[in-house]
Amino acid sequence: MPTRRDFVKTSALATAGIAATGFSFMSFAQKDKFVSQRPEVSKRHFTSKAVEKTIKDVKKSIADKELAWMFENCLPSTLDTTVTYQEKNGRPDTYVITGDIDAMWLRDSSAQVWPYLALMDKDKPLQKLIAGVINRQTSYIIKDPYANAFYDDPTKEGEWAKDLTKMQPGIHERKWEIDSLCYSIRLGYHYWKASGDTDPFDAEWEKAMRLVVQTFKEQQRKEGKGPYKFQRVTGWQTDTVAGSGYGNPIKPVGLICSTFRPSDDATIYLFLVPANFFAVTSLRQLAEMSEKIKKNKTFAAECTALADEVEKALKEYAAAEHLNYGKVHPFEVDGYGNKLYMDDANVPSLLALPYLGCCSVDDPIYQNTRKFVLSEDNPWYFKGKYGQGIGGPHTGFDLIWPMSIIMQAMTSKSEDEIKQCLQMLKNTHAGTGFMHESFHKDDPSNFTRKWFAWVNTLFGELILKLHAERQHLLKAQYKV
Repeated sequence: MPTRRDFVKTSALATAGIAATGFSFMSFAQKDKFVSQRPEVSKRHFTSKAVEKTIKDVKKSIADKELAWMFENCLPSTLDTTVTYQEKNGRPDTYVITGDIDAMWLRDSSAQVWPYLALMDKDKPLQKLIAGVINRQTSYIIKDPYANAFYDDPTKEGEWAKDLTKMQPGIHERKWEIDSLCYSIRLGYHYWKASGDTDPFDAEWEKAMRLVVQTFKEQQRKEGKGPYKFQRVTGWQTDTVAGSGYGNPIKPVGLICSTFRPSDDATIYLFLVPANFFAVTSLRQLAEMSEKIKKNKTFAAECTALADEVEKALKEYAAAEHLNYGKVHPFEVDGYGNKLYMDDANVPSLLALPYLGCCSVDDPIYQNTRKFVLSEDNPWYFKGKYGQGIGGPHTGFDLIWPMSIIMQAMTSKSEDEIKQCLQMLKNTHAGTGFMHESFHKDDPSNFTRKWFAWVNTLFGELILKLHAERQHLLKAQYKV
């Protein structure tokens, strides 16, 4: 079975295709035909009338035929190829794979269905599908709040079953990442706000949310290192953890340790700053849900108190003077004064803080940070013949992630910058009509992960945002 690490290798070529999903990637010679790359209707996992209508309506406003074609392929990618919907005990239940890996990440699955929330009022089956994602995530958090990815089969033991941590059958990977739990809260909160439906937020959900808060508190490590540790026998340094599996030392200051980043790479300093910002936002959302839906003021107050504590620590430890950019947010800190200045393409990132509701796009520290991370002073920012953007240790040097280009456009106040991002996305999909995990800065045909549903859906989300807010930018033609 493929793993994320397998796809650090070159894709082979865009023409390879993925037989299991119905994909048949276009060659460069066919590029001008813009034939739909979606699976045949009979092979699609789920069809939403609201999504299909949105694709049709939005395509009409996109003057550039290639961008319109990419949007048509990408927005429904999650529904077409990754979801399995059923009902268990009369309740919606949805399993969502990432694409080329047959496992469900809490993070990815939340992000993959995110753009569909606004369409639920026009499509009740779509609403039930998203409710099913929340229900499935609830069951996974109860199974193990420290795990990041799970199998549909609760008895399956996968390739990482021998990791040196408390693995269980049904868990694909047990990498502790703050954002895994935050994404589940984010999806539930905005599902509730968009639909008004409270059915997913039952006693099991309450149990899962108590585990979330318990886990966050354990990983503040005020009373020792806590119950979680992780090591792996591997040649990839970022796939295992220093300090006998507990990570490098930290000084307990109120921040939450994240042993891994959203890239699934181990942190260097355990206080991952963007993930802690995300936790503050998520805890406040959870407090609101607990008080208004469950009428549990005691738990709501606990969530708010923890959010306040983490926020206070962020102000003290996660903003510092950079040599060239003024006061910025470092990527990781340890409470002792050590700071890591970089950013990674995966979300949550420093670049993505306003996208996740963690700060205003006009926040001066964020703007300084944004200038830094979108410069070559960020060691994981690359500039080449075909594009420029943020990558990360997960794929290595000179590989740019389309996710970072999309997030740059999402958080930009400059229309020229947004146009440049659209231009790069158009020029670097290697004729496939889909986004990829990463591409080489000088050769877009050298890319990783040809079936990566999160970034496909995120590209669709960008086009929907532009259609709603800056539709005139979709009227332009973008050069090859």
